[in-house]
Amino acid sequence: MSDFEKLGAFYIGREYDPKADALSPEPLMYDSRDLTTHAVCVGMTGSGKTGLCISLLEEAALDGIPALVVDPKGDIANLMLTFPGLTPAEFRPWIDVGEAARKGVSPDDLAAKTAETWQKGLAEWGEDGERIQRFRESVDIAIYTPGSTAGLPLSILRSFAPPATGSALAGSDPAGTRDRISAAVSGLLGLVGITADPLKSREHILLSAIIDAAWSKGNALDLAGLIGAIQKPPFEKVGVFDVETFYPAKDRLELAMAIHNLLASPGFGVWLEGEALDIQRLLFTAEGKPRISIVSIAHLTDAERMFVVTLLLNELVAWMRRQSGTAALRALFYMDEICGYFPPTAMPSSKLPMLTLMKQARAFGLGVVLATQNPVDLDYKGLSNAGTWFIGRLQTERDQQRVIDGLSSALAGADFDRAMLEKLMAGISPRVFLMRKVSEDQPLLFRTRWALSYLRGPLTLPEITRLMEGRKSAAPAVPVATQATAPAARPVLPAGVQEVFLAAKPGAGELVYRPRLVATAELHYADKPAGVDAWTKVALLAPLGDSDGAPAWSEATAVPNLDSIVAAGPVDGAGFADLPAAALNAKNHADWGRSLATHLYQSGAVELLSCRTPKLTSNPGESEGDFRTRLAHALREYRDEQVAKLRERHAAKLRSLDDRLRGAQNRVAREQSQYSQRKLDTVINIGTSVLGAIFGGRSMATTRAGSAARSAGRVFGERGDVARAGESLETLTAERDGLLRQIEQEAGELTESLDPARIVRTRVSIAPRKSDIGIGRIAIAWEPWRTAADGFPRSASTL
Repeated sequence: MSDFEKLGAFYIGREYDPKADALSPEPLMYDSRDLTTHAVCVGMTGSGKTGLCISLLEEAALDGIPALVVDPKGDIANLMLTFPGLTPAEFRPWIDVGEAARKGVSPDDLAAKTAETWQKGLAEWGEDGERIQRFRESVDIAIYTPGSTAGLPLSILRSFAPPATGSALAGSDPAGTRDRISAAVSGLLGLVGITADPLKSREHILLSAIIDAAWSKGNALDLAGLIGAIQKPPFEKVGVFDVETFYPAKDRLELAMAIHNLLASPGFGVWLEGEALDIQRLLFTAEGKPRISIVSIAHLTDAERMFVVTLLLNELVAWMRRQSGTAALRALFYMDEICGYFPPTAMPSSKLPMLTLMKQARAFGLGVVLATQNPVDLDYKGLSNAGTWFIGRLQTERDQQRVIDGLSSALAGADFDRAMLEKLMAGISPRVFLMRKVSEDQPLLFRTRWALSYLRGPLTLPEITRLMEGRKSAAPAVPVATQATAPAARPVLPAGVQEVFLAAKPGAGELVYRPRLVATAELHYADKPAGVDAWTKVALLAPLGDSDGAPAWSEATAVPNLDSIVAAGPVDGAGFADLPAAALNAKNHADWGRSLATHLYQSGAVELLSCRTPKLTSNPGESEGDFRTRLAHALREYRDEQVAKLRERHAAKLRSLDDRLRGAQNRVAREQSQYSQRKLDTVINIGTSVLGAIFGGRSMATTRAGSAARSAGRVFGERGDVARAGESLETLTAERDGLLRQIEQEAGELTESLDPARIVRTRVSIAPRKSDIGIGRIAIAWEPWRTAADGFPRSASTL
């Protein structure tokens, strides 16, 4: 399968003939580019739906394509149960002791039996432990459990940050920003038990206005900031009504308390821990290796599930719009059960971003695969953009008719044969699926291949903990001050001096803001031979000097997304450390801006990676891992183009040879039939001539002997025709085999030339153009510090 894997074809099974109950000897290969038009998989429990979808994810990983997975039941976590040795010892830790007891065998015996079953199953489908090992080496797999520490925790705070600067949503797409705000607010209100209509609910309208006001200024909002803004909105009117008329303070306090109770609940702290909800890092490691990130939500309540799915989809839409357009498959989003998240009539908070993905993701190379075992509660019109339908065994005839009705609606205008679908669906057995692709005229039945992963069934939280035990990194060390400082009141800044407040993490202890200086700048990197002409924005956070108060730019920290860590204001009741007098002089800020420009010119050179083939150079500020990700996708696009040319170059000749082979096979069969008939005639004539000699006299014997001789001559002639037809068939078969070997050789050469490890990469150093350095905002940045139980303050910033 190696050539197919490298050429972007997914091995998903073999075609199935229900009449003969037989499988085709040839593997069924699914073009990865077909997934850019999305896929829907429908099948009852036990139909093999999970096995098929896990196989798709495995094939994508083998091709270097990452996936973001929402797992409502715990089944997809089985992707981490891969055992290249296929030994009983590998399976034993995951054997269900209760199942062994029910079968009357020991767990060790059941492990041995399971290992044997997996060995035979893989072998029957042309797979082995080596392919499992390649799968494990191709991708990094992680299980995230928001709201729990069983897997990797996932922080939801970043979801209330404004779109990243430079993204499609940052000012240039107000409709997209409104959709993102609306979905986030709906999810949050659902979490506190409020079902809100975005057009009629005053809770929804107020929260949307608050977040929009913060985002329009480039500020982030955490839940604590949102609670404060509910009590004291940053505006006086909502529409034409003043705030008090639209939503009185007493009622706003109730809403604030509802969200506060959520924030203050004992179990909510874990929602604020863990990795940020960063789609790029969920899809690729920092080194650029593809990932399968499984977001397990089986342990959550319905409201919490909806909240997580909504925020995840919002972030995915925002990430998608930051990508360049492409026809190649860049990444996959898979949801194992969409019942309740994509209903036909209702509009839950998850549906709007899911509709956006179905309509727009294709242009960015993002494939969406949705699965369900409930074909009734599904918006088929919303799924009309799905290019592939996988239909497995369904529970009732009503379910079959609902799917066919839905397909008829979704595929309106396409060639649709209802009677054929009904006939094919009637005999579907487990692991057999009907595949209907919009790009092809007729559907086909196929049986899914054996999964590389051990399909153990849903994993519990303790089992997920076992799997992820070695993946949880220790909490990062935080800077510690040598002594505590007495807090003072918030200083009053003169005109011309700006300030920002870094967001504070919730916690116990006295909160004190300490001053630093933040500055933004725009740099222009240009190098024609390297093909670089890029502008980039940077934000630096520098400490203020103890003596003169001047910022130490050489000790400054780069802040990747400043807007995401800036709060609307200070936390009520917090204290403030002393601010150097020099920082209160606006003229000094201008001088510090000029010194920053000099510092950036002298030390702002960037080292970029550059490739000759394909001609590609990393961008300033782009990590090597992200560049490797972009390079891999560029190679995949080039590969798809070359594969199309390879197919086009040989397709006509291969079709001609196939037609001639079929003709030769027909001639051999025809000549063989004629030879057999002549041979039978000859035997009869010879027998008749012998009888004639005995009973008919000399004349009759002579006549019949002549007839027998002529028949024998024709037999020899027919035998020659059979031999010549056979020689022609052998010649054509050899010619076709030679062409296939030539195609295989060309495919092998293509895959070797596209190996990222063989791509020559050089490093070039480029300094920013001095005349183009632009200094933007310079402001006092108040960083929150919290006094711990030992009396020493520690940073409480979300930085």
